[in-house]
Amino acid sequence: MTTAVEPGPDSRPVVLTVDDDPIILTAVIAALKDEYTVRPFPSGEAALKFLESNHVDIILLDHNMPEMTGIDVLRRLQSDPEHKEIPVIFLTGSENSEDEVTALKSGAADYLLKPFRQHALLTRMRLQLELYRHRHQLEEMVQEQTVELRRVNKKLEQRDRITLDLLAQASDLRDHDTGAHIDRTTAYTRVLVMDLVENPKKGYDITLEHGQDIIDAVKLHDLGKLAMPDSVLLKKGRLSPEEFKIIKEHPIYGSEMIRRAIEKMEEDSLLSTALDITFGHHEKWDGTGYPGGLSGEDIPLSARISAIADVFDALTSDRPYKRAFTAEESLAIIYQDSGSHFDPYLVEVLRRHEKDFKAISLSTQDTIREYM
Repeated sequence: MTTAVEPGPDSRPVVLTVDDDPIILTAVIAALKDEYTVRPFPSGEAALKFLESNHVDIILLDHNMPEMTGIDVLRRLQSDPEHKEIPVIFLTGSENSEDEVTALKSGAADYLLKPFRQHALLTRMRLQLELYRHRHQLEEMVQEQTVELRRVNKKLEQRDRITLDLLAQASDLRDHDTGAHIDRTTAYTRVLVMDLVENPKKGYDITLEHGQDIIDAVKLHDLGKLAMPDSVLLKKGRLSPEEFKIIKEHPIYGSEMIRRAIEKMEEDSLLSTALDITFGHHEKWDGTGYPGGLSGEDIPLSARISAIADVFDALTSDRPYKRAFTAEESLAIIYQDSGSHFDPYLVEVLRRHEKDFKAISLSTQDTIREYM
């Protein structure tokens, strides 16, 4: 952004005037000396050299000059972020309308013919300086409001993230002693997502923004368990076929919760991603999963990613009905189910990150957060 207008050493605005005619320079000095500090130069090169280390508030520029024309000087000014906002008034003897159009299109603020009238020149200069100051004040106001808006948005994002985490932990605590399952599943998901972001492949190319939505939304994959009866969810031991049928409904409950939230607001990419994950994280590549019996690429990519993360954590965790498998055993099971339960390409991605998955599975909850 342009720096504020600063007065000259005698508290008056500084005018840089450029003209190869010394008579015109003398006339400009005489016309402006009572209100401005005037810095006269006979060439564009000398004026630009002066600007390298000096401040000016407004520039008067001749059109036709040898070696470097006024348009050449203006274009140099426009290409320099430090000087492009300084108002430039062409003060020229050229009555060619095309010259005027070229000057204004190139960034000139005004165009005044010589011989000039003192009153007209002073009026034009005051107007341009006032416009410049007003524009700068507006820019400062916009910048201040932008900073404040960013602060408010950051606070809202933090609140949304905390709310999301609390809701995820609430669903996780229904059938786990801690929220570690959510943290580990999120960490595994991040590993897979970042590989896809960094190594684009047709059908699997995702933006960093969408990738972050997947990482955040996977926390809600078991949201529907909030609707499950304790007698089924907290049962010690294997579920009966009837009980398993009830548990298989949790993706439906979870996705309906999110669908109702989406209906109450404008389109939200995070909630849309969460809807795909909550409904689809138990679907299988070969179509034998639940609740929709979806198969292959009909299963949203976000759900296929979360399926690997969720299953790997389930395999490496103790359950009332089984012991925790080692990371090596769990990886072997997933590799065996590539193309049946899991997306084959995502399994390839997992193979590239075995060390990360093993490290996360063995980490404390505090260390896991380093992957999140």
